[in-house]
Amino acid sequence: MTRILVVDDEPQIVRALRINLKARGYEVDTARDGASALHVAAHHHPDLVVLDLGLPDMEGAEVISGLRGWTTVPIIVLSGRAGSADKVAALDAGADDYVTKPFGVDELLARIRAVTRRVAHPADAAAPLVSLGAFEINLAEHAITPDVRLTPTEWQLLEHLIRHPGKLVTQRELLHEVWGPQYQTETNYLRQYMARLRRKLEDDPARPRHLLTEPGMGYRFRP
Repeated sequence: MTRILVVDDEPQIVRALRINLKARGYEVDTARDGASALHVAAHHHPDLVVLDLGLPDMEGAEVISGLRGWTTVPIIVLSGRAGSADKVAALDAGADDYVTKPFGVDELLARIRAVTRRVAHPADAAAPLVSLGAFEINLAEHAITPDVRLTPTEWQLLEHLIRHPGKLVTQRELLHEVWGPQYQTETNYLRQYMARLRRKLEDDPARPRHLLTEPGMGYRFRP
């Protein structure tokens, strides 16, 4: 059973999410501030975190960074901050998705299902080792040598590109495959995640040799 940690200081939102998530078979833990969230996550090891950015004791981005120090658990940010700077900061810190308040419960549940599918998506057991610059990538084991830690969404994006070497993969295709069919225009997600992958895997992220952008069209993996 999937265990979800809901972090929000608004009791009515926490109550609504707890009721709706439990009704759909999820186990639910809750926390009202960042310190409690980090404590609960460390002791109960959730499978997914739904996190508000505006917490009373610390910024949500700090909580994301704290979690990313030891886990790749998917994180969906839930916040009333609609500005692009807040979204970019959350994604840069390691969030996997961003839902703006006020939100529909059905939309949030769809995002949760999409992230859960990405995490559960099995890699091809017969996948060969792939070289990317100085790194050796084992898609079957989700391992990179020398060791680099990727989030589930980063893995999904990288895997889809690597499985189509040399091919232009369109923005629409990547959004559909990685985030789901309801995502058609969120090209900012792709930009942020490609930037993160380049920072982790390219020798010179500003002049990538392997994870290439085809302006206005999509992305390409060059072995």
